[in-house]
Amino acid sequence: MSLPTDEDLTAGLAFPILIGDIGGTNARFGLIPDAGSEPHLFPIVPTGGYKSIEEALISGVLPKDMARPRSAIIAVAGPIKGDEIPLTNAGWIIRPIDMITALDLTEVIVINDFEAQALAIADLSDENRVKVGGGEVLADHSCAVLGPGTGLGVAGLVHARQTWFPVPGEGGHVDLGPRTARDLAIWPHLETIEGRISGEQVICGRGLLNLYRAICAADGKPALYADPAEVTQAALAHEDAAADETLKLFSTYLGRIAGDMAMVFMARGGVFLAGGIAQKILPALQGPEFRAGFEDKAPHSALLKTIPTFVVTHPAAALSGLSAYARAPQRFGLTTEGRCWRP
Repeated sequence: MSLPTDEDLTAGLAFPILIGDIGGTNARFGLIPDAGSEPHLFPIVPTGGYKSIEEALISGVLPKDMARPRSAIIAVAGPIKGDEIPLTNAGWIIRPIDMITALDLTEVIVINDFEAQALAIADLSDENRVKVGGGEVLADHSCAVLGPGTGLGVAGLVHARQTWFPVPGEGGHVDLGPRTARDLAIWPHLETIEGRISGEQVICGRGLLNLYRAICAADGKPALYADPAEVTQAALAHEDAAADETLKLFSTYLGRIAGDMAMVFMARGGVFLAGGIAQKILPALQGPEFRAGFEDKAPHSALLKTIPTFVVTHPAAALSGLSAYARAPQRFGLTTEGRCWRP
């Protein structure tokens, strides 16, 4: 990774600025009129409802009576390589040059979606987060953010030279292995991807269903639910033993991966769980399983006990992060090399 240049750190986008968070299922957009204004947020649109981001913006998002954007910064669920950016868990292919042509923009920047989540936690207020377990935040120390959704997103936020540096990656695809006798009974029944079980095979919406079916198969019982929301609802209501165990193990495995990321980034500034699933299963995450999985990191369990964990409750955290960067880019070491397009 190359270090950001002075131009990367200080250059600003032209207002009004379109901001967008493109996930595997939904797309969220906003428009920032100027550096002193909060973004105007538009209704959420499903990515499956439009053929392209340009069609979604022109037909379903931007009102005709509002000032048109002059530039854009978009966060996408997937790696950014080249002029065509396919989304990991959705059908859109982001082509910044097409966006520039269709919307008459002067500049488009594309970053990873969890990079935007990392930008958001630099300014996350207490009312937009819920602490889970012990530990205390050390100011100006590195943080980690991860979140189960359509997939499993992971990013870091490193503080150096009075600047926050977001660190994108594909940490959701790290290997996830069994540790207990119960894990070993369940693991043969999990659906794999090319022969392996990654974090994203278990710790996301479809992964929760994968885990539920494996638990039922291990116990020789029929799977009653075919939707992750049904499993979650049954578990939170304690209506079904298999669903209840699914959510507890889901919390355990999420805790294990969160603890791994805490050690990778030495996240003494905290580990943050973002996305809608974490908010929906907050009661389960406040049980003992998540923190037990997080802290069980011998020989560094004592260290992990000192690192706080939070659930992000901001309704549009990624857009908040993009807005923070768009209005004050000098605060962040966000390199735009290879990720910025102009006419």
